[in-house]
Amino acid sequence: MIPDSFFALNPYHIALAAIGIIVITARWLPRLVSRNEPASAPLMIIFGAVATLAIPDVPSLPDPRDTPLPWELLSELTVIIALFGTGMRIDSVRPWRNWGPTVRLLVIGMPLTITLVALLGIGLEGLTVAGAILLGAVVAPTDPVLAADVQVGPPHEGGEHPVRFTLTTEAGLNDGLAFPFVYLGLIVAAEGLNPGSWAVEWFAWDVCYRIAIGACAGWAGGRALAFVLFSVPRKAPLADTGSGVIALAGVLLCYGSTELVEGYGFIAVAVMGLTLRRVEEDHHFHRRLHDFSESIEHALTSVLLIALGSILPIVFADLTWNQVWIALILILIVRPVSGWLSLAGTDMPRQDRAAIAVYGVRGIGSIYYLCYAMNHMEFVNESQLWSLVGLIILLSTILHGFSVSWAMRKIET
Repeated sequence: MIPDSFFALNPYHIALAAIGIIVITARWLPRLVSRNEPASAPLMIIFGAVATLAIPDVPSLPDPRDTPLPWELLSELTVIIALFGTGMRIDSVRPWRNWGPTVRLLVIGMPLTITLVALLGIGLEGLTVAGAILLGAVVAPTDPVLAADVQVGPPHEGGEHPVRFTLTTEAGLNDGLAFPFVYLGLIVAAEGLNPGSWAVEWFAWDVCYRIAIGACAGWAGGRALAFVLFSVPRKAPLADTGSGVIALAGVLLCYGSTELVEGYGFIAVAVMGLTLRRVEEDHHFHRRLHDFSESIEHALTSVLLIALGSILPIVFADLTWNQVWIALILILIVRPVSGWLSLAGTDMPRQDRAAIAVYGVRGIGSIYYLCYAMNHMEFVNESQLWSLVGLIILLSTILHGFSVSWAMRKIET
C-alpha cells in the first residue's frame, strides 16, 4: 500500500516546477511572433507575480523591505558576473576617441539623471533628501544584466557598432560609479544636509580613493589572472583546458580583495574583464569564458527576476499615482534628455545619439543598491522606495525589452 504522504504536494517542489515552467515559457513564447532574441525579462517578472497570486503558499525570497540581505547577496553575485562579462565583450578599446560618448554619459548624463530623479522624488513623492538622493543613485545606472540586448556581441565577433559600444562600456562602468552617490544618501541620512561637515571627506574617500583603487585593482587582477591562465606553465597553460571555473574564481578573488581595501569591486571586475581580454586577444579561451559566465549570469538573473515578480504584489500595495508618474518621467523623459544633452557636440548621427539616450535599461543593479543601502541604514521612505524601484524595473523591462530589437535593426541598417 502506498502511503498518502507519497503524493503530498510539497510547496518547495511546486516552486521548483513553477520556476522551470516560467523560464521555459518566457524564453519560448516570444519566438512565436519574432525570430529576434526573446524579450524574456519582463515576462519572467510578470509570470512570477502571476504564479505567486495563483499558487497558494508557494515559497519565495523574503520581503526585501524586512530582510534585504538575501536579495543583496543574490543580486550582487549576478552583477559581478555580468560586469566581468561586459568587459570581456569589448574586442577593441581603440581608437580612444570611441570612449568619448561613454565618458560624457558617465560624467554628465549620470549625475544629471541622479539630480533630476532626486528632485522628482522630493517634489512629487515627498521623499526626504536622503531618500531622494538614494533613489536617484539606485535608478541612474544602465544595468549590465538586462541591457545585454543593446550591447556588443561575444568576443571575436567584431563589428562593434558605436551605439552598442557606448551602451556596453557605460553599463560596465556606471554601476561602480553610482556607488559614491549611494554613500552620499547614507551620509545625508546619518548626518543631515550639512555639506560642511562631510563633503570633503566624501569626495576624497568615496569618490577619489575608492574609484582609483577599484580601477587599479581591476587592472592588476586582470594581469595576474592572464599570467596564471596563459603564461605559466608555458607548455601547458590553464587556458587550453577551457575551464572557466578558474577564471571566475579569479573574478571573485578580485572583487573580494578590492572590497577588503575599500575599493569599488564593481569597477574592479569590469576593468578586470577589459584587461584580461587584451592578453592573447585571439585565444579561443576568451569566447569560452564569456559563454560560461553568461550562462551563470542568465541562470541567476532568471531566478532573481522571478523572485522580484513574486514580491511585486506585496510591494505594489503601497504604490501611488505619483510614483507611476515618477517612473514614467524617468524612463520617457529624464534618461533620454540627460543622455541627449550629455552627447551634445559629438559627431554622432542623430539616430545613434537618440538610441543611446533612450536605452538605459534599469534592473538588477537597482535591486542590489537599494538592498545594500537598507542593510546599512534605516530610511524613512523604505516602502515608497521599493514600490518605486520595482515599478521602474518592470516598466523599463517592458518598454525597452519589447522595442530594443526593432531599434537596433534601425540603427544598424
